[in-house]
Amino acid sequence: MVSNPVHGLPFLPGMSFTDSTVLKFDAYFQEDVPMSTEEHYRIRQVNIYYYLEDDSMSVIEPIVENSGIPQGKLIKRQRLAKNDQGDHYHWKDLNRGINITIYGKTFRIVECDRFTQVFLESQGIELNPPEKMALDPYTELRKQPLRKYVTPSDFDQLKQFLTFDKQVLRFYAIWDDTDSMFGECRNYIIHYYLMDDTVDIREVHERNDGRDPFPLLMNRQRMPKVLVKNGKNFPRCVLEISDQEVLEWYTAKDFIVGKPLTILGRTFFIYDCDPFTRQYYKEKFGISDLPRIDVSKKEPPPVKQELPPYNGYGLVEDSAQNCFALIPKAPKKDVIKMLMHDKKVLRYLAALESPFPEDKDRRFVFSYFLATDMISIFEPPVRNSGIIGGKYLGRTKVVKPHSSMENPIYYSPSDFFIGAVIEVFGHRFIILDTDDYVLKYMESNASQYSPEALLSIQNRIRKQEAPAAELETSKHAEADPAAQELEAVIDTVQGQLKDHPCKGSIREAFQTWHKDASGYVDKETFFKICDSLNVPVDDSLIKELIRMCSHGEDKINYYEFVRAFSD
Repeated sequence: MVSNPVHGLPFLPGMSFTDSTVLKFDAYFQEDVPMSTEEHYRIRQVNIYYYLEDDSMSVIEPIVENSGIPQGKLIKRQRLAKNDQGDHYHWKDLNRGINITIYGKTFRIVECDRFTQVFLESQGIELNPPEKMALDPYTELRKQPLRKYVTPSDFDQLKQFLTFDKQVLRFYAIWDDTDSMFGECRNYIIHYYLMDDTVDIREVHERNDGRDPFPLLMNRQRMPKVLVKNGKNFPRCVLEISDQEVLEWYTAKDFIVGKPLTILGRTFFIYDCDPFTRQYYKEKFGISDLPRIDVSKKEPPPVKQELPPYNGYGLVEDSAQNCFALIPKAPKKDVIKMLMHDKKVLRYLAALESPFPEDKDRRFVFSYFLATDMISIFEPPVRNSGIIGGKYLGRTKVVKPHSSMENPIYYSPSDFFIGAVIEVFGHRFIILDTDDYVLKYMESNASQYSPEALLSIQNRIRKQEAPAAELETSKHAEADPAAQELEAVIDTVQGQLKDHPCKGSIREAFQTWHKDASGYVDKETFFKICDSLNVPVDDSLIKELIRMCSHGEDKINYYEFVRAFSD
């Protein structure tokens, strides 16, 4: 890619480079002033812009405040005629130290900016040396120092007006009227005008504050601080207060951030000011520390909506709707949960825990509906039992016994497992068995259940498979000599460790660690469990039993090993 000599930019097509590229020249022209006795001509400085995009030019004169001359854009952007033959000015015609005539005015180009200089030199144009910008003689004459007059500045009101014109001190204040009836804390802005020592007070209105939008609480005026003895009875409603009725007026030194100020019977507390006021106090009075004071009142905590005590009828959510709306609405339901678990029911067999002997043989069927988390209880009727069976409890949510009525905790599927105690409205039930669908549901949602619940299901499955496994083991032992030898070692270990403390917990320990109920564990887990139960694995007889129970290089059949520790 070819580089561009201007600023080292890469080469771009003509329109891409010249687009929004402008050459700038500093120039001036001389204008006659025939009707003035103080000046005969005027030098006006301008900027000439040349747009490479379309070879157009414009002439702009910088605006000088209070000059009395129309300034700004003298010639708008256009292609400018060079002569009467129809030629137009080109950037090749522009250079320093030359005159160009545009619409009858002769402009003297004296300088250009850095970009224009680099561009023209890159195009092979030799630039003339720069010239000094011509100065306007009348403007230079006015820059001469004026005559100085020594006057008493402390009493010169005109000097104060000219010095502090448009300089205003701004203070932010509050008026705390909360002690009166229907009073409140209002915000105000106090302006102190340095030019004539007057004060006005403006109200700070907020949207929808309920007040009439009056901009001023007090019009701009001088504020008396100390009145003469008879000045308190002065009819200020109809007459203006003069210096004869006032001993002292409010000045800028009376307005200090952090101090109260009483104006016309109202006490304002000034808590902040603007940066100009801080700078003025630092330069005038030497007060550099004017920190902002936090006057915001912390809102009280929101009042918690307390529900009345639960009356025991229906669900807590249904009863609470009477407190939320005049016309109660049904509580929102989890539609997604209802669609996912529609017609899914977990059933359990339970017995009633009762001190009465006639209730010991009663059996109940618990149905847990996953779509709504409701429970129903049914008692199968038994002939000649003397107890009428049937529906024991309709569909409803059952609250756990130790939960509060304000935040009830309902029974969930994780609370139902073999051996669990379920308390339903003061009656205690013990879960004895489950159906096959509950077992499949617990396997697919094992993360929702506790290890105790999963262990109870594994024990149930193991009890069902134990008779078949024992029969198979006995048959295999009769046919296999190695099995006979294993049985002999197991009998010897049983006699040697009949009083060992781990006999009652070793099977549960292996089942807790190994939840898939396959009967095999790795050696690392096996020795970790034995170490926790103080099993003497260093004994020669135990080592032989471990060798005979090994399956492969890293597996051990803990079913055979545990038999040696059971009665």
